[in-house]
Amino acid sequence: MIKSVLGLARFSGLRDSALAEARSTAALTRLCGITSRNIYTTQLCGKEIRSRNEKVKVGRITKYGLAEGEATPETMNLGEKEELFPDADTPNRLFNGVRYKELHIVNIKATPNNTIMTFTNSVGDVISLHTAGIEGFKNAKKGTNIAAQQAATTLANRILDYGVNTVRIRVQGIGPGRMSSIKGFQMMGLNIVSITDDTRVSWNPPRPRKMKRL
Repeated sequence: MIKSVLGLARFSGLRDSALAEARSTAALTRLCGITSRNIYTTQLCGKEIRSRNEKVKVGRITKYGLAEGEATPETMNLGEKEELFPDADTPNRLFNGVRYKELHIVNIKATPNNTIMTFTNSVGDVISLHTAGIEGFKNAKKGTNIAAQQAATTLANRILDYGVNTVRIRVQGIGPGRMSSIKGFQMMGLNIVSITDDTRVSWNPPRPRKMKRL
């Protein structure tokens, strides 16, 4: 360490090049930190399902396995994405020949017990409705991510038969079917323009229960 410092002090050109390289490395590190971020999808669902005489967790066995790609982190480079965030001109922007404010909307309500999806027009009039229960899943299986993905694929086929292939998605709730339902729509070839998280947040929650006396 001492010899390297003495060598840098003796040769000024070497010292200047080393300092310039250190500054460029620091600047590149800061730039990478600004232009990229990690987007994490939902983690493994820890919900238990009774299968015959035993309880199993979703994602442990093949029958109720996790939807493909749901628990893997994805990295997105913001520098390569153009027009990522909405602005004043977004409502009038054309997507596949249709204005953004006139696009059809797919509403997804993900609850712990079920996943409800509705297909509406731009005003909000319901055209079609589908749920994991209507798909055929019963009891606790309705609240799984695999049920939500299957219901999403069925509704996506109906949307394509209706003649619409470009939609907006609005998600509400924190159930296990949030990401898997979106993946189901994507797998069937729907062009998803935007994803809006419309989950309600209570700023005045109810008073918690009193502490249990020991």
